Amino acid sequence: MTPRDALEHLWMLAHPHDSAEDLKAALGSIDIAGDDPGLPSVFRVGTLAAASIGGAGLAAARFHRLRGGAEQRVGIDVRRALAAFRSERYLSVDGGAPFELRHPVTGYFQTRDGRWIQLHANFAHHLHGILRVLGCGESRDDVARAIRTNWDGAALDEALAQAGLCAALVRTPREWAAHEQARAVAGLPLFEIERIGDATDSGGGAASAPKAGARPLEGVRVLDLTRIIAGPVAGRALAHHGADVLLINGPHLPNIAPLVIDNGRGKRSATLDLREAADRAQLHALVRDADVFLQGYRPGALAAHGFAPEALARERPGIVCVSICAYSHRGPWHERRGFDSLVQSASGIVWTESVAAAQGGAMPVAHDDAQAGGSFIAMPFDAPRPLPCQALDHATGYLAAFGAMVALARRAQEGGSWHVRLSLAQTGRWLQTMGTLAEGQRAPDLRAQDLADCLEESATPFGRVRAVAPAERLERTPAFYARPSVPIGTDAPQWAG
Repeated sequence: MTPRDALEHLWMLAHPHDSAEDLKAALGSIDIAGDDPGLPSVFRVGTLAAASIGGAGLAAARFHRLRGGAEQRVGIDVRRALAAFRSERYLSVDGGAPFELRHPVTGYFQTRDGRWIQLHANFAHHLHGILRVLGCGESRDDVARAIRTNWDGAALDEALAQAGLCAALVRTPREWAAHEQARAVAGLPLFEIERIGDATDSGGGAASAPKAGARPLEGVRVLDLTRIIAGPVAGRALAHHGADVLLINGPHLPNIAPLVIDNGRGKRSATLDLREAADRAQLHALVRDADVFLQGYRPGALAAHGFAPEALARERPGIVCVSICAYSHRGPWHERRGFDSLVQSASGIVWTESVAAAQGGAMPVAHDDAQAGGSFIAMPFDAPRPLPCQALDHATGYLAAFGAMVALARRAQEGGSWHVRLSLAQTGRWLQTMGTLAEGQRAPDLRAQDLADCLEESATPFGRVRAVAPAERLERTPAFYARPSVPIGTDAPQWAG
């Protein structure tokens, strides 16, 4: 699959009722340069990057045209898209070295039965929970010894999940395909855009195409209730096409400082504690003037506070709700906590990369050590190897922005309130269906010094920030960040102006 093949699939999935002429016109207005392998991987990560970012750029241009703006061409280059997919890796402040994003206990550990399990311990409460389950000290050596001595892989995977912690057993593709959660994911499309309410008011729910501004999303208000990478990337993409993005964090919730800097560009930042009635009331007040409600909580978590999509559609007819989670809203794992790297491990992506690395960088052929019934023989590698970037996070973020803009266009043409649903697992499945590259891991890596033309600098409250610029190129309305990133809670929880 080429980047253009993937983009055409994405566009047609989002516009199933467009005529052949409309599809040809839309897809004919984007220029795509480059191909895989752009990073050392047997997976088509460059294709995923170019399609998801290019699709978001094309959706922005189409929405701008729908509002009366000029026609324009869109461009995406695989190399620039891959730089954006590793934006946190290339971030620097005041010329300093790249940031270390992982706690030492985050990573892979071999179990008593020869399996590998990945732990995610970047947040203190997750780390302490893991240590309680293992009954050991907090050094990496303590954790490795406890797991290797006392735990079989599947048992530890289940024990940590039951404790509400973040981990994933490294499964083979065949193991994952036989799993009930994988079957649930396979029954879903890449994303869903569903109408969840009618609307006849003049506040945006009725069919209308607001007057074009200087930028595609000028005047569009976005509430961004997300953290870490996938959701924040979605909000950042909407911001760099002109949306007014208000980030809402809980003051008690942990964050990772470099990601706040990288993914906060273009946004204002406020805090509200949804455990408090007054703060919930303030969020409801914000919802009544919002166009997009973007959230990355586990399915059902916000509904318990009164912010289910259907409730929001009644409160604010015409709203576009965007929900991102780890393993999708269906299946036995729909409430399971997860991050990009854990979904890679669970779904067979890490296994595939690891076997290829053990074979000198060549793609493994018919080498799956899980039997059809799920029994396990041995891991044919000495150490797990993930993708060379957080590809599921970044792709899901750009797909969420894409879905939000498609839904805004539908609202303008048809009216109604809309719900866009995505997950890291659905994105991972799409990557796996793109096919693999026999010698992909032998591609050279991309270093920061090789990407000077992809980086930009800005003055921020954190210092002089050097970061990856928006990768998509719009001929008449170039993407840019109108605001620097700011510390969490800098702004009041209210709309500007």
